[in-house]
Amino acid sequence: MASLTDHLTDLVDDADAVLLFDPTASFHDRFDGEDTAVIVVSDENDIDAETFVELPLPFDNVRDRIRFGIEGSLDRDLVSEGDEVVCLVSVFGDDPALDAVVRVSVDESIHTGIYDLFVNSRADPSVIRDVFEVAIELGKKGQKGKPVGALFVVGDAGKVMNKSRPLSYNPFEKSHVHVGDPIVNVMLKEFSRLDGAFIISDSGKIASAYRYLEPAAEGVDIPKGLGARHMAGGAITRDTNATAIVLSESDGLVRAFKRGALVLEIDPEEY
Repeated sequence: MASLTDHLTDLVDDADAVLLFDPTASFHDRFDGEDTAVIVVSDENDIDAETFVELPLPFDNVRDRIRFGIEGSLDRDLVSEGDEVVCLVSVFGDDPALDAVVRVSVDESIHTGIYDLFVNSRADPSVIRDVFEVAIELGKKGQKGKPVGALFVVGDAGKVMNKSRPLSYNPFEKSHVHVGDPIVNVMLKEFSRLDGAFIISDSGKIASAYRYLEPAAEGVDIPKGLGARHMAGGAITRDTNATAIVLSESDGLVRAFKRGALVLEIDPEEY
């Protein structure tokens, strides 16, 4: 009869990589000389690990931490689809000890593009997260139970404002409110039923609502079947350093554009 140790050995056997989430230097040193690739995943590389993946946010949810760590490793070509990775992560409290082991098969469902969206955007990662969560919630619940479309342009707000014009009175013109505040998020959801884009600064300040974007559309890589809202969102990210997050009214998907190209497509019901 197999022992408990045998069963635990099976959990880590033949793994292609080990991801250490926020390890201490002494814990990391225990893995020196291992044949399996060792990747440190943290917000900062405090221990000067040779192979390191940056976490853009703290991610209290362990599932999100693991998903972002794996996707960051994919983006840096440290792991590949089809690999088996073992993740060592702390689940309980603030103790730095890694107390949980999770084995994950890396497949295409993990590589959504969301890591690139958070890490390599001009706006602060927390701002990207807050806007993304508003779009996801709108996609799940709609506006008063009805499907709604919305366009959020995040970062490089000055240049975006210069490449757009108002469609109506800007309710945020003299305010200093920021996305992420629960009351402000309710306002965003309410205003989403009207035409135009929301313009949000690098730091999360809402510069405007009801903006009609006027970038040139030539050379923008937009998949066939997507409409004017997606074209405008993609085009503005080619002409500026902004990121566009678009909720489609027709199919309910949330998409993100950077550098004039689609980088993320997610069903809110599955996020």
